Amino acid sequence: VELLESGGGLVQSGGSLRLSCAASGFMFSRYWMYWIRQTSGKGLEWVSSINIGGDNTYYADSVKGRFTVSRDNTKNTMYLQMNNLKSEDTGEYFCAKGKKMDVACPGSGCYDPYWGPGTLVTVSS
Repeated sequence: VELLESGGGLVQSGGSLRLSCAASGFMFSRYWMYWIRQTSGKGLEWVSSINIGGDNTYYADSVKGRFTVSRDNTKNTMYLQMNNLKSEDTGEYFCAKGKKMDVACPGSGCYDPYWGPGTLVTVSS
């Protein structure tokens, strides 16, 4: 299993970024996928989940209405569009795959404990 996050960077408050998660080594189209972040304010936090088909998505309250998760199963890639970024969104962002193939599980306890190297998002106020 290999997950590689990209797209992070420095952005001003109110700005936007689009993160990508390139997956390989497993049947991407049969696993739920997740975004998790580590921030100085909240520590490790589940951000978002997306089902196998990409038509059901879930978000933490802290990002709801500002972030949008999507996936392209033909490219084995998941995305996180982040709009109206705030300073509290600053942190390292990771993607993870679900623990079991074809199992619906949107919550924070549903993903593998090993992730990619992460991508750093810094929001300046």
